[in-house]
Amino acid sequence: MDTNNVELITKLVIEALDQNNDKGQGFMVPIGVSARHIHLTQEHVEALFGPGHQLSKKKDLMGGQFAANETVTIVGLKLRAIENVRILGPVRSRSQVEISATDAIKLGIKAPIRESGDVAGSAPIAIVGPLGALYLKEGCIVAARHIHMTPNDAAAAGVHDGDYVSVKVDNDRGTIFNKVKIRVDEKFSLEMHIDTDEANASHISQGDTAVIVKL
Repeated sequence: MDTNNVELITKLVIEALDQNNDKGQGFMVPIGVSARHIHLTQEHVEALFGPGHQLSKKKDLMGGQFAANETVTIVGLKLRAIENVRILGPVRSRSQVEISATDAIKLGIKAPIRESGDVAGSAPIAIVGPLGALYLKEGCIVAARHIHMTPNDAAAAGVHDGDYVSVKVDNDRGTIFNKVKIRVDEKFSLEMHIDTDEANASHISQGDTAVIVKL
């Protein structure tokens, strides 16, 4: 084989490898498993825990959020309840409950799959605290899976805020997750968030890794 042919073949192989690595192909992401939790307004915190009550920090989370020491009970339309649901702080402008599809079945409600904050027309839920209770006409969702990234992570992966990717977990179940939304912010740490149903079905534990395989 002459030198020109070798150079041509080498060039074609390099180009093929570059194409396979385009826009996040092979970019590794740690996985975080999100258990059911709730976000509350200050008004609702006080309705549940008493006037002037402030959420107390149990554990820091990414993006300035924290797991609070406070927990509540959530109750569905058929008076089926789940106790010890963790509140995440700080307080928000609108209250929101995030559960798994299995939780929704137990509660007897139809919680839609939504991005965090998109609660219009979502499922109703009652919340019971030690000093009070409240009813949300809407606000209960199953959180859509997503990946948190810093701008540097996004640049390295070749993706942008709002993109959707497919992600492969190469374990004994060999799961591929489609429709995984990219969320980019300086405050974030690199992590893919799935719920407990997705984790259990795929044999995934907190801290396992996934790879972006397709856009």
